Amino acid sequence: MSEPRPGPADGPYARPPDRMPDRPPVPRSPGWREVLGVAAVLVGAVLGLAVATSVLPTGLQDVIFRTPLAIVVLLFGTIGLLVWLVRRPNPEA
Repeated sequence: MSEPRPGPADGPYARPPDRMPDRPPVPRSPGWREVLGVAAVLVGAVLGLAVATSVLPTGLQDVIFRTPLAIVVLLFGTIGLLVWLVRRPNPEA
């Protein structure tokens, strides 16, 4: 008599019995590499803005340093980011 052919349930590529097939995989959290990459980009952006500000004429430097321009930019940037996050399509829907 011949033995039955191995099927998906008992072959080398069989799914482990403890895994649920209908459950989507959990997304991976950002690791140290991603965090350090974002930090490096932000530090580079801040240093770039500092150098760009230092080469401006004195009159424009006074406008930047003596007015609430940074507060206005941060305020509109934060509001824009929040609006963008709220308007994004839901990836689970």
